[in-house]
Amino acid sequence: MATRRIPMLLAGIALASAASFAGAAEPASTPADVATLMTRDLGGIPGKEGLMLTVEYPPGGSSPPHRHDANVFVYVLEGSVIMQVEGKDAVTLRPGDTFYESPTDVHLKSANASQTEPAKILVVMVKDKGKPASRAVTAHH
Repeated sequence: MATRRIPMLLAGIALASAASFAGAAEPASTPADVATLMTRDLGGIPGKEGLMLTVEYPPGGSSPPHRHDANVFVYVLEGSVIMQVEGKDAVTLRPGDTFYESPTDVHLKSANASQTEPAKILVVMVKDKGKPASRAVTAHH
């Protein structure tokens, strides 16, 4: 099923990044569960597509540093998450809170803020058609 390919791709990126990220301050944690809800071409914006997905973090779960090369809009559905892009302070978000990443941002931290409760976010991306939704970064400046 095509909608299962992106979660598998993102899980592979997360695992490869976790294995190769030199100097990581935190140990690898349980990866997030990513479910693709929709992918659509965007009318009036040639070469771009919209991607909507959910990301569920288990207690203590996180994603390794990555970037999306896309406009990314995040909405917290359940629990609380810690988000940080390079050059900005980390923020803790709760249900109803939002977060934005630009196409040039490096997403340094994306983690469940709780060690006991799961967290779930809705993610909407506007990205180049056919390009990966996420890619690992092995170092940041």
